Amino acid sequence: MLDTAKLSEARDFIRSKTAVQPTIGLILGSGLGVLAEDIQEAVHIPYREIPHFPISTVEGHKGQLVIGQLCGKAVIALQGRFHYYEGYSADAIAFPVRVMKELGVQTLMVTNAAGGINEEFSVGQLMLIKDHINFSGKNPLIGPNWDTHGPRFPDMSTAYDPEYRALALQIAKELNISMSEGTYIWFSGPSYETPAEIRMSRILGADAVGMSTVPEVIVARHAGIRVIGISCVSNMAAGILEQPLSHQEVMEVTERVREQFVAFVRQFVQRV
Repeated sequence: MLDTAKLSEARDFIRSKTAVQPTIGLILGSGLGVLAEDIQEAVHIPYREIPHFPISTVEGHKGQLVIGQLCGKAVIALQGRFHYYEGYSADAIAFPVRVMKELGVQTLMVTNAAGGINEEFSVGQLMLIKDHINFSGKNPLIGPNWDTHGPRFPDMSTAYDPEYRALALQIAKELNISMSEGTYIWFSGPSYETPAEIRMSRILGADAVGMSTVPEVIVARHAGIRVIGISCVSNMAAGILEQPLSHQEVMEVTERVREQFVAFVRQFVQRV
């Protein structure tokens, strides 16, 4: 349940560390935190120091807030995110997005490493998220509504901003980056999905599967923040290639695509 006092404490603590007023927020998923190293005049704040912030426990999630300048824009980046399978509630996962809103963020880019369900995808390509399926049954807005942030029943028909998606596809074309649009489905994890669950997800219309992103997007849209979402297809989902899945493979693939990922994000931030 949202606690406005805790939110204010976290916001005020961050403001005490930097004079930067970010308008763009970045949530950097598994293996994609390298982008934070490009932020100039950066202030680094470990999550454990921020009042009421969750702590990231997963390999590939460094666990710090980075605030500074990227391509001439004031940004705030979560170098590592939080997951339901770590034991956090859906609203706790999205608490940092509430803090971003309080700090002045108007645009949010969410990134993740995902399993490819669409068999036309290839490992290492980027998928622009056009929609999502919340298969977890969890929603960060359950409980009393905070009317100053958004309505009781927020519209999710254009959760992933159409103008941003058009810009993203244009940038990918200019940079010669393989990028497809697709629908992301959220499972709670931490076990990978079974081949039967992947077949079901394909029938439902999903193109990629993962264990994150959806709670943050729901809260961002509730708060009026415009969203763009990018998945790195780090492996093909269970049953497609008939090989075991591992987090190590995820990390290896995201390392391989880091240059094109960073180039894409820099261009998007510069032009948004």
